Amino acid sequence: MHLFFLFLPLILLPVFAEPIPNYDKPYAPIFTDKPVYTWTDKIKMTILAPSWNTDNHLIDSIGDDADHAIKINTSENSLKSYRFTETNVNSGIFTAEITLTGFPHDANGDGDIDTMPRTTGKGPTSGFLEVDRDSSVTISFEFADGVVLVKSVPVTWNVGSISFLKEIPLYNASVMIRVIDPDMNLNPEALDHIQIQIFSDSDTAGIEIEGIETSESSGSFVGTISLSQTLPSSGNRLYALPGDKLSAKYADYTLPKPFSKSDHLEIETFAVVDSSISSTERLTNLPITFSDIFANKMDSFSANTPLQIVGTIQNDQEYKQKFVYLFQVKNANNSVDSISWVQGELSSKQRLDVSQSWVPEKSGIYRIETFVWNSLNDPIPLSNLTSTSITVE
Repeated sequence: MHLFFLFLPLILLPVFAEPIPNYDKPYAPIFTDKPVYTWTDKIKMTILAPSWNTDNHLIDSIGDDADHAIKINTSENSLKSYRFTETNVNSGIFTAEITLTGFPHDANGDGDIDTMPRTTGKGPTSGFLEVDRDSSVTISFEFADGVVLVKSVPVTWNVGSISFLKEIPLYNASVMIRVIDPDMNLNPEALDHIQIQIFSDSDTAGIEIEGIETSESSGSFVGTISLSQTLPSSGNRLYALPGDKLSAKYADYTLPKPFSKSDHLEIETFAVVDSSISSTERLTNLPITFSDIFANKMDSFSANTPLQIVGTIQNDQEYKQKFVYLFQVKNANNSVDSISWVQGELSSKQRLDVSQSWVPEKSGIYRIETFVWNSLNDPIPLSNLTSTSITVE
């Protein structure tokens, strides 16, 4: 008997990581990196589709097949057959991104259009899509004939905000101002700039500085200024004195409804310049003296006789200081009998006498109090009050 051995060639059949898509139970959820977008955002999209991982040795793609297309669109513009690619071999996770390009609009009020609206690209990262202010972007994946999986996200403008990073800035330190306005992230792949106006009580004309975006797509902008008590405002330097109110202003030209597209809003914030020196130590308030109308010193007082109350203040700081010097006379019943004030400005190291006349109408004991403030409207004490009692015969 002869034995015959038949050798057949070994045929290697392809091995798939997953079976072909189950059209009866479609599973391909669509995710976006944010729940809401602004008009020039970048949208990062993910589709979890393990059944479309057709080759566990290659990076697969989906969406650019006309029979199973991915479409990204607004009500007026559309990217068709947009390609998503697998994040890794055999992952079954597919990603892509597009950049929203807004519509023609002057976003900063300078009279120029600041956007480049366009709709183009095939994916996975080359897409640009024109959108309106109040719109939505829809991502749809035709999983099978008649089976379309959909995800929509809104697009809207925002009202910006502005703030000082320190509520009480020091006069000898840098001052940082932050504006948050996602709508001004006009280029999500570069640092954008905005304009911020800064004023002080001592310089109401103020300066304009640039706020620079903190990262490529943060929509958060920071500007920095220095304060000077001796030099005029210039560049990023603002003339301001301790006690001054600082105001920072940002004009928002990208406002959501009910504002119209042509509206703009001045957004403002305030802070008071402080000093490392206590406010009550910025001026020296010396004890008061008394004199007659001829400037002769008085030690005794009579009813219906005019007298001068003389106060002395001194500025020991290296900068000018505005002041209000207030005289208050109270009678024995603690009622105010007279009140008056002198307003002015002291140069550095200047000493000044201030006086007010008073006629005591009745005999009795009176208490004279003096206050030194920076202003009458929003008083901050620049020294401790003084109090002196006299007896009028």
